[in-house]
Amino acid sequence: MDKRTKKELERLTAITNTEKNLLKDLYGDMFGSSSLSDHKKKAEQLRSELSAKSGRSSDSEPSAAELLDRAYKKHADPLSDAKKALKEAQDLMSRTDEITQGILESNRKGAENLAKITGDTGRIDPSAGGNGPAGAAPQVQTATGGPAPNPADPPQAPKEPEKDPMEELDALVGLTTIKADVKELMAFVKIQKMRKDAGLKSVPVSLHLVFTGNPGTGKTTVARIIGRLYKQIGVLSKGQLIEVDRSGLVAGYVGQTALKTQEQISKAMGGVLFIDEAYALAQKDDAFGQEAIDTVLKAMEDHRDDLVVIVAGYTKPMEKFINSNPGLKSRFNKYIEFPDYTIDELEEIFYLNCSKYDYIVEEDAKKQIRARIISRKMQRQENFANAREVRNMFEDIITNQARRVAEMESPTHEDMMKITLMDLSDDIGDVADTKEMEKMEEAAKEATATELELHTEDEAAETEITADEPAPEEAPAAEDAGNEKG
Repeated sequence: MDKRTKKELERLTAITNTEKNLLKDLYGDMFGSSSLSDHKKKAEQLRSELSAKSGRSSDSEPSAAELLDRAYKKHADPLSDAKKALKEAQDLMSRTDEITQGILESNRKGAENLAKITGDTGRIDPSAGGNGPAGAAPQVQTATGGPAPNPADPPQAPKEPEKDPMEELDALVGLTTIKADVKELMAFVKIQKMRKDAGLKSVPVSLHLVFTGNPGTGKTTVARIIGRLYKQIGVLSKGQLIEVDRSGLVAGYVGQTALKTQEQISKAMGGVLFIDEAYALAQKDDAFGQEAIDTVLKAMEDHRDDLVVIVAGYTKPMEKFINSNPGLKSRFNKYIEFPDYTIDELEEIFYLNCSKYDYIVEEDAKKQIRARIISRKMQRQENFANAREVRNMFEDIITNQARRVAEMESPTHEDMMKITLMDLSDDIGDVADTKEMEKMEEAAKEATATELELHTEDEAAETEITADEPAPEEAPAAEDAGNEKG
């Protein structure tokens, strides 16, 4: 290496070391006590020294002073660099907001498409997106403000329109006299209300009723329809039915019965309070039952314009119950007797259940079903539960049918619907003999006729005794005392 080249390398090395020291001084003391003007003075002094010591080696090669000047200009203003970096960060954040808005807009369009598929128009509320749990999807709302249907949920069957209560009454099996009594009552109540609204004098009418008859004769069903009819003509505000018995009114401690009874009365306000087997409240030396009766009587008086009470039970116990208390007797003066269903009506009720739940009875099994109804009625003459008994029989038969079909390898649609003779075999046996069925049916009719005849004779005898007995002179005073007690 010649002297000239060696000299040039030493010069370049010195320039490089000088530049490194200058940059170290600039950045090392940038946040210390030295000011930026002190650094500028140092840089100018070094630049002068280098310019004096080294000249330009060629026209194309920059001098040490020029290299130093470039380095200074590149790093002279770190505050400006920081501002520039901050601006770049702000620009990046702005682009992030645009991306977020784009995602929300995409979600909104997706929700609208989903709502169209499910039959409703939806929208997404972006402002509510952050209120839910982390990772939760934005809430989809329908045009009416409610939540949009979830595609994973099974479709809900549309609600059947509510039938007119009078049409529902007419559709009931049998109960011919009951239907006539209810229509007569509704007509009278309706006209009296119209007269009152027109400013005419109206005859006071008690809306409270006594239903008598055996179980399963339709008392609860008719009570529910009457509540809706009362609402329809405007004498009740709601028309709902609240069904209770002794256990729903009587509590275990003195003083609690009134509260428990009042709770049921509050539920029934605007509708009907239906007390089944009400005579159970009037047992001998029963302070709890009497407390419930007194509470009901007070509510009937206080809320006479928006509460109806219907008491129900067996005929003779109900009559005894009403006559046991002058307060009850004065408020319950309308009786409706529910007769037992005939064999034909019970059979019709059975087939209505089959139709309702998609069952078809084979012809061979139909005779056996009628025989089963007759047999049950004969065996339980006094405690026969009428439609309830038929319902229980229907459930027994379809249980047998389910057991039989479950043993099939691949039951068809028809197999699952069909009731066969095999499904009836575990109760009364094969009663396919026509003459035997006729004898049983005739015996059932005779038993029913005898019961009705005895009932009529009892009523006539009671009427005759009442007519023959002179009225006691002290009766009015006794009744007044009883009213004060009730």
